[in-house]
Amino acid sequence: MNKSSELSGFYKLAVADRVKLLKEFIGLNEEEAMLLQKPGALGLDVANRMVENVIGVLPVPMGLAVNFQINGKEILVPMAIEEPSVIAAASNAAKMSRPKGGFSATTTDPIMIGQIQVVGVKDPNRARFEILAQKADILKHANAQDPVLISLGGGARDLEVRIIETLQGQMVIAELLVDCRDAMGANAVNTMAEAVAPLIEKISGGHVYLRIISNLAVKRLARARATFTKEALGGEEVVQGIVNAYAFAAADPFRCATHNKGIMNGVTAVVLATGNDTRAIEAGAHSYAARSGHYSSLSTWEKDSNGDLAGTLEMPMAVGIVGGATASNPIAKLAVKILGIKTARELAEVIVSVGLAQNLAALRALAAEGIQRGHMSLHARNVAISVGAKGDLIERISAQMVSERKVRVDRAKELLEEFTRA
Repeated sequence: MNKSSELSGFYKLAVADRVKLLKEFIGLNEEEAMLLQKPGALGLDVANRMVENVIGVLPVPMGLAVNFQINGKEILVPMAIEEPSVIAAASNAAKMSRPKGGFSATTTDPIMIGQIQVVGVKDPNRARFEILAQKADILKHANAQDPVLISLGGGARDLEVRIIETLQGQMVIAELLVDCRDAMGANAVNTMAEAVAPLIEKISGGHVYLRIISNLAVKRLARARATFTKEALGGEEVVQGIVNAYAFAAADPFRCATHNKGIMNGVTAVVLATGNDTRAIEAGAHSYAARSGHYSSLSTWEKDSNGDLAGTLEMPMAVGIVGGATASNPIAKLAVKILGIKTARELAEVIVSVGLAQNLAALRALAAEGIQRGHMSLHARNVAISVGAKGDLIERISAQMVSERKVRVDRAKELLEEFTRA
């Protein structure tokens, strides 16, 4: 009998029934089916309300980055990530920042941009002026959509209008600037953009298509800076090596993609742990890195007058502590509690500081010892576990592979057989 993935009404089934159907479809054994239904801290009933067609929950390790001092406050940072050495590297970088006072971080107001696309406008410049002339009415109509946000001090603050050239001719783009307070803001901004679209359409004489938030949150920036002594880093040669590595990334997009990925290792891990939108943050970060037309480094590194290393990081940071998964996922709520923060801006300041720390750790490893040295032992443990090693055998096999510099699945299998026979 031919199988089809066209499963009408699948979303209506209970989780257990979905797993049963999946089991029959691809031939899962009982152990595999049970593995999907282990609830963990995020119960299946909660997961089933968060996304569609739930069949299980994928656990991601969450660890604590220690040693962080941010704006004079001692902070433990929850990080959710599957990659070895990231949390240890962030903790080590944070420790190296402490002799110079740790990290200083700031944020701009939590302003998000809602775009309304108008096409078919006969006189775009006239339409732009007409829309701006009626700014007060448009903002009033937008703010009528979310009285709760207004009561908290947020709401639509301004309206900007641009004319852009596209493959389909000129378009008029009206942009609502919305203060989202402690929310990421997608729902509020999209609702406002939808509400004012008919009014803008009437004023412009064109036709509105898209009405949606932009993830290039250039109005909602987070900045961090820190200084690391040459002694903490390992000497003047290491400082110069890091500065040279930064110069390479700033000039070459092939190197810069990996350089910025190192920043995002830290950023995304905290974003995920706190239940925020990792895809929005990633998209905004890389778009911001290319805003000049040349993809370049989000961070900067230079030697100061003492020969120490000074670093800065600036990037969009649209995160919240209310709404979304942050409100529905109990682990995300706990992560926010661990951080000891009270506002979305404080969360953004933590995240950008971790990103800077992660970048420093990667650059120092590259400049001083090569990236593999610190990464290899943790990766070796994962390889040992993947071939079935348990207990003390995990450490024995991983240590042997690291000493041989042969961290491979085939070698792990050989060692497992050898040590098991002994």
